Amino acid sequence: FYMREHSNPRNRHLHFAGTTLALSLVIAAIAMRRPMLALGAPLAGYGFAWVGHFIVERNRPATFKYPLWSLICDFRLWLVMLSGKAW
Repeated sequence: FYMREHSNPRNRHLHFAGTTLALSLVIAAIAMRRPMLALGAPLAGYGFAWVGHFIVERNRPATFKYPLWSLICDFRLWLVMLSGKAW
């Protein structure tokens, strides 16, 4: 189901960018001891993903129906893409 909802490579690229930015914000918040930076992580992650769904794929993000599974699968997709697959 998850991969079918992310069949367009542009959508996967947007997810990858959003997740990378979100993780970067969390790491920067910890490293710089500025917890307010971490508040931007959900906005970055979901913002890119929702653009990918609503505009690119023209479907509804799984976040609304399966929030935890959606987050887990998003990180799994990120790891797969980081390894060079699913581009």
